[in-house]
Formats: sequence, structure tokens, C-alpha cells
Amino acid sequence: MLSVSDLSIARAGLPVLQGLSFSVKDAEALILRGPNGIGKTTLLRTIAGLQPPLEGRIEGAEERVAYAAHADGIKPTLSVTENLTFWARIFGAGGIDGALAAYDLRPLAGRAAGSLSAGQKRRLGLARMLVTGRPIWAMDEPTVSLDKTAVAMFAEAVRAHLGRGGSALIATHIDLGIDAQVLDLSPFKAAPGSMDAFEGAFA
Repeated sequence: MLSVSDLSIARAGLPVLQGLSFSVKDAEALILRGPNGIGKTTLLRTIAGLQPPLEGRIEGAEERVAYAAHADGIKPTLSVTENLTFWARIFGAGGIDGALAAYDLRPLAGRAAGSLSAGQKRRLGLARMLVTGRPIWAMDEPTVSLDKTAVAMFAEAVRAHLGRGGSALIATHIDLGIDAQVLDLSPFKAAPGSMDAFEGAFA
């Protein structure tokens, strides 16, 4: 289980969220909602271990989180197959056939990633999650550039991941049709005065 307790986080040195607590059990998904700039990306980056929190605890995330950011995380000069093979070897998670099938990438397998359309690149980027072997998926606006068919592919991939006992945190504004909890981050927006203590630590 992933557990977050009394978490406070900052972006560019400015607190954005404070006092945040939640948990996500195995085989569960959590949808993160809130207006642009509220701190969804910062929260996911913190859970993924890419930046430290200001306060609070994150338990159950160590070496268990695969993160899909706004960028697709692909190498444009490598083919679709080579990109997925690279990530599969990095994580030691085995073959790539399931990832190719889940996002209908087999017809594109030999093409250079840089020649793909925006939606195709996004599908390839999301397919990386399937070859990591990690049980917790943290995904930031994963459906950007995807058409209706590809959104359905993504939703099915998440359902299959949950069915295998994995869990997912997804920042999105759209309804994916996934059975999930929903967490609105708006009530946890950092108060303007919360900057004082932070600045004091560097005085």
C-alpha cells in the first residue's frame, strides 16, 4: 500500500500543497483533480522520488513507482521496438510483446519514434509503464494527444494493471471510466503565510 501522511510540497521553492494525507491500496486507483497549478504534477514528482517533500511522510513508494510525465520519455532516433526494449532492460522486466499489443504498436514497431505523430508518441510513452514491472503507476495527464480509441486503450491497460494487483495515481481532468477514488487537491492548497517558515530555514 502507498501511504501519504501530512505531506507538504513545494514547486520552485514555493509551497503549493500542505497537510495532505491519503492511501492507495493494491489493486486500487486514485484520480487526482484540481485546477491548473494546484500541484498535481509536483505531488506525482514527489511520490516518484524526483524531489523531496517539505514535510510529511511517503511510505510504500521506494523503488515501486513508475512515473509517466508530460514528456513522453522516448528516444526519437530509436524505433518503437528499440525504445521499449531499452526500458525493459533498464528495469529487467522481461519482454515487450504485451506493451506493443496493449497500445496497438505492432504496426509501428520498426518505425523511428521521432517520425510518429503526437498521439502515437504518447501511446509509446505510456507503453513504457508496462515494461517497468513496477506496481505503482504515477501518471500526469496521460491522455494528452490521445484520440478516443487510444484513451480506451489506456483505460483498459490501467484496468489490467489493477487486476494484476497494481495501483495507479492519475492526474486527469477527464472521466476515464475506471473504478477509482477521486481526490480533489483544492482543500490542501498551501496558505499564503506558509512561506514564512520555509524562508526561515534559509535565513
